[in-house]
Amino acid sequence: MTTGPLSAPVPGIGTEQCDPRYAEIDLWPTGAILDALAEAQMTAVAIVRAAVPQMEAVVEAALPGLRAGGRLFYVGAGTSGRIGLQDGVELTPTFGWPGERLVLMLAGGPAALFESVEGAEDQEEAARTEILSHDPGPQDVVLGIAASGATPYTCAAIAAARACGALTVGVASNAGGRLLREAELGIVLPTGPEVIAGSTRLKAGTAQKAALNMLSTALMVRLGHAYRGQMVDMRVVNAKLQRRAARMVRLLAGGTDAQIAEALEASGGNVKRAVLIRHGMSLADAEAALRQHGGDLRAVLGH
Repeated sequence: MTTGPLSAPVPGIGTEQCDPRYAEIDLWPTGAILDALAEAQMTAVAIVRAAVPQMEAVVEAALPGLRAGGRLFYVGAGTSGRIGLQDGVELTPTFGWPGERLVLMLAGGPAALFESVEGAEDQEEAARTEILSHDPGPQDVVLGIAASGATPYTCAAIAAARACGALTVGVASNAGGRLLREAELGIVLPTGPEVIAGSTRLKAGTAQKAALNMLSTALMVRLGHAYRGQMVDMRVVNAKLQRRAARMVRLLAGGTDAQIAEALEASGGNVKRAVLIRHGMSLADAEAALRQHGGDLRAVLGH
């Protein structure tokens, strides 16, 4: 039976609590350990599902600024920061999101991708200096991710961005954290104690990854970077993606292998534009139509 400090919670920080169910986990058979971890992962995803209304509010608030040319910022430290970076870097190859409209901030800089940088998450002044160097403004959307909701680096960056008029969003697993007070909008993922106390790379990390994946994908869909469930703005950078692009053009516009290859070559490998070329447009006309309709392929074809 677990007693004493092992079962005592850390006040106000649910992710730091000890769950007495796992006090003897080091004595369990491997299968039981894995089953407990799997159960925790499933719980994390259910918690993310419950936060859909909060994510919907964030998407709707973010769209006007991003449609007007705003940038998407990801800010975090440690595990949370790395999860944010992972989500952000995948937007360009998957959805063609312009690299110049993506800002990735990790406490401790690039070195923190591979190892812990001592004290980096406590550097509030460094966070303020870094985010202000990017001159955030009203069209920008700044996502701050911190399982504890209290990471000084992330909180300071969010506060500075909000003061500049940017739309700020806090993603945290503790509802009472500073981050959710500093941010204009919040996404609360109350995952609670971890199987291994305080190891937020587990349940909290899974919830963060799922939530950011959902949030950014919904944004990209609403911004016209997907059509009929296809990533029509993906960057074609290897043979596998060339084959995928050809399959998408065939699905969405038809044609022989030669016709599809010709359309993709004319469009510079962009599926969206190749589809319009297969519909009889010149590349110049396709570009003009996409500009007129905010990059929305469905709107162009409907028109």
